[in-house]
Amino acid sequence: MRRVDNLERLPAYCDLIVIGGGATGLGIAVDAASRGYSTVLLEARDFAQGTSSASTNLIHGGVRYLQQGNIGLVRSALRERGILAHNAPHIVSELRLLVPVYYWWEKPYYGLGLGLYDLFAGSRRFGPTRLLDAQTAVKLVPELRVQGLRGGVVFSDGQFNDARLALCLAKTAHRLGAVLLNYAPVTALLKERGRVCGVVFTDRESGEQKEVQARVVINAAGVFIDSIRRLDDPGATDLLVASRGVHLVLPPSFLSGQTGILVPRTKDGRVCFILPWEGRVLVGTTDTPVTDPTREPSASEEEIDFLLECASDYLGTPPSRAHVLSLFSGLRPLVKGSTEKTSALSRDHTIVVSRTGLVTVAGGKWTTYRHMAQAAVDKAAGLAELPPRRCITETLRLEGAENAASRWARFCVSEDVADEYERRYPGLLHPALPHTLGMVAYVIEHELPVTVEDVLSRRLRALRLDARASLEAAPVVASLMAELLGKDQEWIDEQLGQYERIAREALPGGFPAHQHARRSA
Repeated sequence: MRRVDNLERLPAYCDLIVIGGGATGLGIAVDAASRGYSTVLLEARDFAQGTSSASTNLIHGGVRYLQQGNIGLVRSALRERGILAHNAPHIVSELRLLVPVYYWWEKPYYGLGLGLYDLFAGSRRFGPTRLLDAQTAVKLVPELRVQGLRGGVVFSDGQFNDARLALCLAKTAHRLGAVLLNYAPVTALLKERGRVCGVVFTDRESGEQKEVQARVVINAAGVFIDSIRRLDDPGATDLLVASRGVHLVLPPSFLSGQTGILVPRTKDGRVCFILPWEGRVLVGTTDTPVTDPTREPSASEEEIDFLLECASDYLGTPPSRAHVLSLFSGLRPLVKGSTEKTSALSRDHTIVVSRTGLVTVAGGKWTTYRHMAQAAVDKAAGLAELPPRRCITETLRLEGAENAASRWARFCVSEDVADEYERRYPGLLHPALPHTLGMVAYVIEHELPVTVEDVLSRRLRALRLDARASLEAAPVVASLMAELLGKDQEWIDEQLGQYERIAREALPGGFPAHQHARRSA
């Protein structure tokens, strides 16, 4: 999958255009292409650069929604969890979670609720829920705060790597015939006889403006769907309200085992997770209303303190800001409801069709992306009178699923490909990171990165794992990108300057003044 090839394959006319390259948009592209509809997907920045690469990295039914009584959403999400675990075994895996209890009534209360969670999952359930005494709970999570501990409830959910799943979907859609372009912002909608019939977009790499016509256009731009809707109707009122979720990444010493911790109720009424993830510990999340969504949301000091406090309440060794390897923020696209409290709004989705025929998909979450995509394509195909074709994504194995045992499984490639790249590019990228130079070269050549950030943040997740180490590795990545993509020293210097700013924002207080990426490789 190469960007230049996708540009050459770009049709003047297609059945369906998708605006947005996050979880929903990529899922729609897979669904539409798998039905045989000619499909073009356009993403303003990089695939999954926004909300879809800033999640808690759980494929789950949603314990919080169970507490809220939203049984329909929980059942649907648990069903989708099972489907995705089967279709993407190289990216989605089972994760055991412990709910520690410090009051006598918590064990039967949470045990009953999580027992229902298992029941709603039906035949697709993971491991069973169990009630534990304090000694067994500490064996599962040795780092747990033991003072006052009365035991716990352990259950299973799904864990994944969000940006890697997004790229897996992109590769699957590409294999099925879709044309996908990142850094291709839509700037206008084409209309004929009062109906939306295509888009105008800019190729940010060349600066060239292009047009593509289609029988139907789907707006799946996440928290920015209302901006696209106003290209259609300048007077359109907002469908969404945004909520910021912040996550911290800590060293593995804070959670050495393979069982995570679920804090069932924080002081703001949410649940909080302390999870083993990619050899690190992930703590999240917050829920802060945002009135003006931005493409690079930043964590507040209060949110960082909140997460550190939450982790300290449940871990024997309290983490501090000095322990944080990385932090990141994302914006949830929540469909407006009757309450002003964003934590009480549903993560369910809605589909809206404008009077001009623009189909908009609003809301949702990673776990239910496939179900959302199916509903959106059903609606769009009927609206455009496309030949009716059955959705097959419930049983469609995603790209790379057949190579689930490969050490490069997340990259959706076989052992032979891994061997070839590691032979050509031997060695590690950085001693504190799990990536080889062969992995770097592979993603540069086959996963459409345009910037150093694309590689380090989403293709490799290095920025998430260790912001300092990723900054130190940036010159090597920039140099290899320049070699493989035909860029010059000026491009390298510009990219390193941009990445230094991004990496500094991934740590509380940034980096010491002397620590920065060298401007040459």
